[in-house]
Amino acid sequence: MKKIAAALILILAIQFSFAQQLNYDWKSMKPEQRKEVIQKMNPSERMSLLKEFREKMIVAELAVPQNNQPEFIHLYTQYQDRQNDIKSKFTPSEDYENMTDEEATRQLNQSFEVGQQLLDNRKNYAQKFMKVISPQQVLKMYQTEGKMRNKILDKKQAGPNNPGPQRRR
Repeated sequence: MKKIAAALILILAIQFSFAQQLNYDWKSMKPEQRKEVIQKMNPSERMSLLKEFREKMIVAELAVPQNNQPEFIHLYTQYQDRQNDIKSKFTPSEDYENMTDEEATRQLNQSFEVGQQLLDNRKNYAQKFMKVISPQQVLKMYQTEGKMRNKILDKKQAGPNNPGPQRRR
């Protein structure tokens, strides 16, 4: 019984600690402070934080009405999870020089199949999103996702040794 109580207390303490981390005033923090807080998080906490930031940014960017936000966020989470499931089906090998023509062709075809599944999922969810937000907001959502993805790629490419990101359009 004591072990169960101790485990419950530990779980509650971790959840409380994580909840406190999410309540930081990120806007008033200096970049170094944000980086330090994020580096102290474990990978699942970082992913949850990123997910929360992405949801808040999309909701704000699209000006989703307050009464539609819960439904929109639920739908957006489903959409993101499905996109990630599809992407996880494809793990490219980057050892192109040592591939046979058959292996390269198979990988290329697999990438086309996964790309088509991603597109089909976007089309499917566009219809669902339009029941909660306007078609213009759906279009803006997809464009905003692209901008976020480009920012992330720019930061990854910049890395510690590169002077700065290149502009994308």
